[in-house]
Amino acid sequence: MSAWKPVCLVSDIPRQGARILQRQGLPDIAIFRTGENQIFALVDRCPHKGGPLSQGMLIGDKVACPLHNWHIDLATGEAVAPDQGCAARFQIRLEHEQVLLDETELQCLGKI
Repeated sequence: MSAWKPVCLVSDIPRQGARILQRQGLPDIAIFRTGENQIFALVDRCPHKGGPLSQGMLIGDKVACPLHNWHIDLATGEAVAPDQGCAARFQIRLEHEQVLLDETELQCLGKI
């Protein structure tokens, strides 16, 4: 069952950047906005060494971890081959300019 929570406006997220949603007792969530205005949400932790993905550079629909340059697919949370691993992802829904988030973590789509 989805529990949609309003978290910000689209304009609150810098284009080709991220906004952090802090959660008490749980890992932070990075909410990304691509150059094409797509919105994605991942746990703000790289599957490699735990780097803050929110501080990474967006390249299309991927984010490069600032620690070791692993690329993580924003739609799936999966590391781009040859790297392996996954950052939990979250469903996002837009209502007008409002960004809504379901805080239920989703599994990776592919095989790791």
